[in-house]
Amino acid sequence: MADSPVIRVMAVDDHPLMMAGISGEINAQPDMRVVAEASDGDEALILFRKHRPDITLMDIRMPRVNGIAAVAAIRQEFSQARIIVLTTAAGDMQALRAFKAGAVGYLLKNLLRTELVETIRLVHSGRKRIPREIAEVMAEHAGDDLITARELEVLYGVANGSSNKIIASNLNISEHTVKNHLKSILSKLDANDRTHAVTIAMKRGIMDL
Repeated sequence: MADSPVIRVMAVDDHPLMMAGISGEINAQPDMRVVAEASDGDEALILFRKHRPDITLMDIRMPRVNGIAAVAAIRQEFSQARIIVLTTAAGDMQALRAFKAGAVGYLLKNLLRTELVETIRLVHSGRKRIPREIAEVMAEHAGDDLITARELEVLYGVANGSSNKIIASNLNISEHTVKNHLKSILSKLDANDRTHAVTIAMKRGIMDL
């Protein structure tokens, strides 16, 4: 399909207005055509099997199966699939997860009007695409120690407004262990306090409330 004169695109997004805008922009191009539209990850895999698009535009936040899980599922079955992730979040960890899942492009939704068509052509030609600002943040944190699964559970507890005692009870660990996890989290995120740690984790896409 990649040699076709028309770039065949599948768009995946659960917001009808966003989908209409994306499809309208693509179909206005003489060398592009939207061949399928899906509203969640499960439907995306089904329609990919049917249409085998050259390019898939994949929203991250969707009901049931999210975009990153859908990227992984499609790439597992179709290793040559070229998928561009669309998101409102500029977090480096979210971008890292997307690329590890198999995405080859990453585009912020506020750049769709100016960079969508160019990004599709770039990825269709075999290249990868990631916004400079996200690449810079990824490089900045490349050597950082990663937040562990347990630390992330503690951080979600903090985000929910729970005290150390409640977090400890919910996770069946001691308050002392919770305090040690928080100390590690603050160090890894270079945060001033627990609230600052949640803010940083949200911004970087480490956690998603």
